[in-house]
Amino acid sequence: MSIATKLRAHLARKQIDFDVAPHRRTTDAMSSAEASHISPDCLAKAVVVRASDGYFLAVLPASQRISWSRLNALLGEPCFMATEKELDQLFEDCAHGAIPAIGECYGLDVVVEASICDPPDVYLEGGDHTTLVRVSQAQFAQLSENARLAHFAAALE
Repeated sequence: MSIATKLRAHLARKQIDFDVAPHRRTTDAMSSAEASHISPDCLAKAVVVRASDGYFLAVLPASQRISWSRLNALLGEPCFMATEKELDQLFEDCAHGAIPAIGECYGLDVVVEASICDPPDVYLEGGDHTTLVRVSQAQFAQLSENARLAHFAAALE
């Protein structure tokens, strides 16, 4: 595969310069960071969340996990992780579970964990299990300009 069609078109439309970082096949964000020899603090992982009015994307560093109590309080309602079937329907141009951390190109609202805004470069899934996309922090901010910025993550246990 490589970069998902919708993601590639979105990056082009927004005139975002990016690099591709291929790596061995992995199945989770922490493994992708390790395989790419990057800090997990720099890898923006995407979690699809279901709330009462639909789906949205929660974006946070691979080194962290969602604090569901914080996210529920932030949204003012209980929310849940989307099912595998829902993910496949929302991200048809991506390999199963390889979700890019850019919700706008998939019509999803986004909430971004504020700590992902610290590293100078941000990496994100390209839509398969062997490719990361690297953008500068300024470009990530441009890609996330419509996102809600908040603190909703906690350290991995």
